[in-house]
Amino acid sequence: MENIWSILKTKKFWIELIIMTVGMLITACAVYYFLVPSKLIIGTISGLSIVISGVSEQLFGFALPVSTVILVVNAILLVLAYFLIGKEFGTKTVYTALILGPLMRILEKHFPYENFIQQGAATPSIMGDVWFDLCCFVLLLSAAQAVLFSINASTGGLDILAKIVNKYLHFDIGKSVTVAGACICCTAFAINPFHMVVIGLIGTWINGLVVDYFTASLNNRKRVCIVSKDYDRIRRFIIDDLVRGCTLYEVIGGYSNEKSIELEALLTKDEFSKLMEHINKNEIKAFITAGNVSEVYGLWFKDKKRVKQSVDKR
Repeated sequence: MENIWSILKTKKFWIELIIMTVGMLITACAVYYFLVPSKLIIGTISGLSIVISGVSEQLFGFALPVSTVILVVNAILLVLAYFLIGKEFGTKTVYTALILGPLMRILEKHFPYENFIQQGAATPSIMGDVWFDLCCFVLLLSAAQAVLFSINASTGGLDILAKIVNKYLHFDIGKSVTVAGACICCTAFAINPFHMVVIGLIGTWINGLVVDYFTASLNNRKRVCIVSKDYDRIRRFIIDDLVRGCTLYEVIGGYSNEKSIELEALLTKDEFSKLMEHINKNEIKAFITAGNVSEVYGLWFKDKKRVKQSVDKR
């Protein structure tokens, strides 16, 4: 109990709670306004829930509320997330997955999509065209997924399946989303014509690409390599001012045959800008190369305070 209370008192907990809530509100709007009206089935649990709702109407004469089906399916997948992925991911996903259904219920009751449907379209659609609905849905959902993945959470449903594929088969997260989603898309044959299923498969593929793009953008780092006689001044700036680590290598120039020291560091874009400003301002002569790194594992700290503490202890 004390451990839970200590977590609740942290700033990190409340920031992540706000991020997850906003991310799920965006997801709920994307599903309810761009998928439900046209019954467009993208490879998501929301898409699968629309299929189940449609099948129940065909078999029993009444359609189960999509929000209710989402809640039930997510509850089952949450158990898998907790045991197969990890407690932190599972616990955060409990919150995100369970609020998706209620958020959609609020939209259904107070802001029904029928109020925004454009009349005269062959298929009921907010934007007046299924392809426009698809684009809007993919952009909103992919952005929400990428942000939630960055804090080790997810939108639930398909993300849980994708995370399992990512963890155990070591696929990129975007490819994992595509593989899991394609299987769900095929269930759309139960309620949709062939061309709508194809649109859903294309949307699922695009979703995977966009998730990878957003994820890479959020996690992007700069690998900076510097050769300079004043390497120690640069090293001190990186350690003391940027509060980052660096590595020194002894190198030999192929043309001059002179021995030099190469400094390598991983920095954020903002930190790289500060480093270049420092080098230019102090007129430090250096040969610099920089490249993008999309993912960093191991001893990399997003929390600068933790890095500062570890540096001070040394």
